Amino acid sequence: MHTHTAEKPHMSELCEKSFDRKASLNMHMLIHRGEKPHICDVCKRTFSVKSKLNTHMLIHTGEKPHMCEVCKKMFTQKSTLNNHMRIHTGQKPYMCEVCKKMFTRKGHLNSHMLIHTGEKPHMCEVCKKAFSLKSSLVKHMLIHTGEKPHMCEVCKKAFSLKSSLVKHMLIHTREKPYMCEVCKEMFAQKGNLNTHMLIHTGKKPHMCEVCKKIFTERSNLNRHILIHTGEKPYMCEVCKKTVSRKSSLIMHMRIHTGEKPHMCEVCKKMFTEKSTLNNHMHIHTGEKPDICEICKKVFTRKSSLNKHILIHTGEQSHMCEVCRKMFHLKASLNKHMLIHSGEQSHMCEVCKKMFRLKDSLNKHMRIHTGQKSHMCEVCKKVFSVKCHLNNHMRIHTGEKPFTCEVCKKMFTEKGGLNKHMRIHTEEKPYMCEVCKKPFSLKSSLIKHIPIHTGEKPHMCEVCRKMFTQKSTLNKHMRTHTGEKPYMCEVCKKPFSEKTNLIKHMRIHRGEKSHMCEVCRKMFTQKSTLNNHMRIHTGLKPYMCEVCKKMFTEKGSLNSHMRTHTGEKPYMCEVCKKPFSQKSSLIKHIPIHTGEKPHMCEVCRKMFTQKSTLNKHMRTHTGEKPYMCEVCKKPFSEKTNLIKHMRIHRGEKSHMCEVCRKMFTQKSTLNKHMLIHAGEKPYMCEVCKKVFSVKSYLNSHMHTHTGEKPYMCEVCKKPFSQKCNLIKHMRIHAVEKPRV
Repeated sequence: MHTHTAEKPHMSELCEKSFDRKASLNMHMLIHRGEKPHICDVCKRTFSVKSKLNTHMLIHTGEKPHMCEVCKKMFTQKSTLNNHMRIHTGQKPYMCEVCKKMFTRKGHLNSHMLIHTGEKPHMCEVCKKAFSLKSSLVKHMLIHTGEKPHMCEVCKKAFSLKSSLVKHMLIHTREKPYMCEVCKEMFAQKGNLNTHMLIHTGKKPHMCEVCKKIFTERSNLNRHILIHTGEKPYMCEVCKKTVSRKSSLIMHMRIHTGEKPHMCEVCKKMFTEKSTLNNHMHIHTGEKPDICEICKKVFTRKSSLNKHILIHTGEQSHMCEVCRKMFHLKASLNKHMLIHSGEQSHMCEVCKKMFRLKDSLNKHMRIHTGQKSHMCEVCKKVFSVKCHLNNHMRIHTGEKPFTCEVCKKMFTEKGGLNKHMRIHTEEKPYMCEVCKKPFSLKSSLIKHIPIHTGEKPHMCEVCRKMFTQKSTLNKHMRTHTGEKPYMCEVCKKPFSEKTNLIKHMRIHRGEKSHMCEVCRKMFTQKSTLNNHMRIHTGLKPYMCEVCKKMFTEKGSLNSHMRTHTGEKPYMCEVCKKPFSQKSSLIKHIPIHTGEKPHMCEVCRKMFTQKSTLNKHMRTHTGEKPYMCEVCKKPFSEKTNLIKHMRIHRGEKSHMCEVCRKMFTQKSTLNKHMLIHAGEKPYMCEVCKKVFSVKSYLNSHMHTHTGEKPYMCEVCKKPFSQKCNLIKHMRIHAVEKPRV
């Protein structure tokens, strides 16, 4: 009987490997001859040794008879369990004689030794790339064949390598078998643990020769080097976009394939990237793990916190050598440098527009393709750029993360804060080349330029009106379509423009932050305050080019111009009557609806508009808030004061063509003309008496209603008509006091 000794008398003639048994040598020789007589009946794979076939069969049966006593993980082979146990024991019995690196397995040592010898005996027949390990060649061949034989049973994702499938399964099992001995943090993969350990050791063995930045991993250094070389070796076969990393290409391809392999276990939403899923999970957990120690602001991402910290430290370690401008981030400096170099190497194939950055070109291309791949889950609005969607989401969340340090006003976007700061700094960096007028915003300068060029390239297809900007045309079109896409969440009032909604919201908040220094009146908007100030200053900066009449507001001038052009862009849908002013159309509508929603609490009279009710109330209160500066006569309505002022100026610009009589107001002339025409269009519904002027009819109606709204301040006698009150007042004027 053969006895076991240290002696191995049976040696292979080919590789000089020794065996203690002849049978073992015979089995070994099958490797050299390439003979594999043992075949698997399930998958037809062949083996040189029967024992290897037996072990292989456990894959098909699913049998794992060997269990780890520490973590209870099961294995098909005893040898695999033995190797696994070294994870827990930390035992590494195999040492490299060259660099003294330790390994848990002999196979790992053998593979490692090829690094020192430089030997790469295994060559790909397709691309001639050489590999030190046969296993590496086998993995590489899958690139050419496209074969992905390993499928996840949970999500059906396929992998070319078994090891990739094993790593992938940890996503579903959430298993993290590798633990850091220092801080007890768990990891799903050994490589991640090794990388993590460098945090505790402080070791960063790989340094960039260009900028001296150091990295814990060689792979990270290799990726970093591409920043300096500008190399982007990975190209998308669909859209030809190039990226510096293979992982970036894989993630990019999901845009085209629509693949979203990462699913939220709570709401079942799918994501293209694991990192996006991790960030999404904070919505459900409410977790914001990274907090700024200075201002206590919390962040869901560590990278966001790191960038935020630079605001407090003021650290701007990257300086432009040309203009000395400082930047927080190296990437920001790199982009900035393209301004000085003037380099615009990326051209749009459609419109030939040039761009400094490839990313800017890619975003621009979406204008031509119409691609909008980012959708808001709340309102379903789509965006071509992810950052635009992120900014849009703040409308729904109400988040305003950017605060003005001067007035504490909050903003949803950094750009909005930057623009706002120019109010405090009074910075106006954009200047018109023609008139040298400075502007704080570039958009304001762009809007200003057509004043000099007279260019109005955008025409309304309905009324043929021309506009300098497309955005203005879009807003104008809503006057024809009646579209009001912006709705107040409080009172449901719709608006055609977002700016009007923002202004309207201040009514509900009661916000009036702008005060007149003269009369202490408060306003919700700065522009309204500016217009109000012209009452005190008398400033009228807007002049009509036709009649030279001056106006305090641009809107008033625009409205006035329609008296010269005859333009009436607002039409009643019922009777087709056109109006020059939108407010006139709004006032007109209740004629058809008969609606009078505003009632006087004193006399129960109904009104179509709130403003008319307010004016009417002054007949009861006697309030006359508008006073003539010349004769101190008070008026209940501003329009009456304006008309009255013409008496003092002696202004009578409206003449009757028949009798040459002059009038201060066009409306008075129109009423006067009815005398010559004999026209009396206003009829009393009670007695059928007709009148040439509406005010005469109103006065007449008091005889039927018995209403006497005009009261003598001296004797309290009421009158139905104002003219009778005026006549009555003469009685008191001639009275002499009794002695």
